[in-house]
Amino acid sequence: MATQVKAKTVKSFQENQQKRRDAIEKKTGKTAEQLYAEKEKRVRDAIELKESDRVPVSLRMTYFPAKYTGIPTAAAYYDNIAWREAIAKTVSDFDPDMYQCSSGTSSGAVNEALDPTQTRWPGGPLPDNVSHQAIDVETMKEDEYDIFFSDPTGFALRYLLPRSYNALAPLASLPPLAGRAQGFAGITPMFTRQEFRDMARALLKAGQEQEKWRQTVGNLEEDMAYLGFPPNGHGGGAGGAPFDGISDFYRGMRGAMTDMYRQPDNLLTMLDKLSQDSIRRAAPADPSKPGNPKRLFIALHRGAEGFMSRKQFEKFYWPGLKAAMLKSIEMGFVPMPFCEGKYGDRLEYFLELPKGKVVAHFDLTDMHRAKEVLKDHTCIMGNVPSPLLQFGTPQQVEDYCKDLIKVCGKGGGFILTNGSSTDTADPVLVKAMCDSVKKFNV
Repeated sequence: MATQVKAKTVKSFQENQQKRRDAIEKKTGKTAEQLYAEKEKRVRDAIELKESDRVPVSLRMTYFPAKYTGIPTAAAYYDNIAWREAIAKTVSDFDPDMYQCSSGTSSGAVNEALDPTQTRWPGGPLPDNVSHQAIDVETMKEDEYDIFFSDPTGFALRYLLPRSYNALAPLASLPPLAGRAQGFAGITPMFTRQEFRDMARALLKAGQEQEKWRQTVGNLEEDMAYLGFPPNGHGGGAGGAPFDGISDFYRGMRGAMTDMYRQPDNLLTMLDKLSQDSIRRAAPADPSKPGNPKRLFIALHRGAEGFMSRKQFEKFYWPGLKAAMLKSIEMGFVPMPFCEGKYGDRLEYFLELPKGKVVAHFDLTDMHRAKEVLKDHTCIMGNVPSPLLQFGTPQQVEDYCKDLIKVCGKGGGFILTNGSSTDTADPVLVKAMCDSVKKFNV
């Protein structure tokens, strides 16, 4: 019965997709494929610093589709079909040149089975209608650098995973596994203990739920390409700033910050190790898929003015980020670093990257100054403020967008988008932002 219901809901989504496609093509007099090509060209022109028919706009979302369509944000974790419907309707109604939705990528049931320590999500530990929360956890203590350096895989098994997922806590009691090929049978009795039995059940449950999730989650890029909308970014490449990796997943923000002062050599060694690993594992772009060159979204968390000085940025943050972006460019991507916070005193670093190969997306940075510094070299993207999209008026939003279009769009090299989150934004104001590029010319 569950399989029949699942098939029915998937079929219903596909039928609604066809209706949306028919409506779009009837309204525009163009096929979805023609619309996709037009939008891609508009974005590509901006990246290559060319003037196009107009400035492109990107709609970036996390849980905004839930608010717009009247469903709980928990649907992003527990109801794939409802979430796919919400995204498809939202993007279709707002008609951006490209879109991004960073939620709906993980299963609430899998999270429940594994019990992660670094995140809380709606419908799980949190109420149904809120955003998720990131929890700062030190999965690597200040005196454990040498353990990581000597055995990264062993560290992941016995330290990182048990501290990242409560269900995997028994792994902390594993002995070192190097050289155990001949004597592994001798340690197997430990797996009969109750805590390992519980872990095995949790892993089985997580695997089963992940397979259920995979069967209905679909492919967002394919869903939206069917309607004529390119994505803001794709997967692959060499990742982002290694410092963010350490801060987010190993030492926590406080630990990474204090290590810059107390043990900079260990921090630099680990940054170099993570950088080399990311570059070695980098996956190239697939030119056979729609939209080229492929764009690579990169969230920058700790590199802003409020987190570190320019000198620290130059020493601990920029080298790894630059190396990752250069490798991604080499592999056919256009890196799109999202500079969260203010980057006013570090704009010039983007001039070290190849011309017309990067999109610098700004949150709180002065866009006029960004245009002045990076014009004729780097496409810039931003930055309609979240508070304005939540509490402003349509006229205020239009005025703000008009200024960005006139100033930053001059000569090409500009993409309009929201600065940061739209979770609680007013749909009327988000629509005013998206429509502004059709009302105002450079």
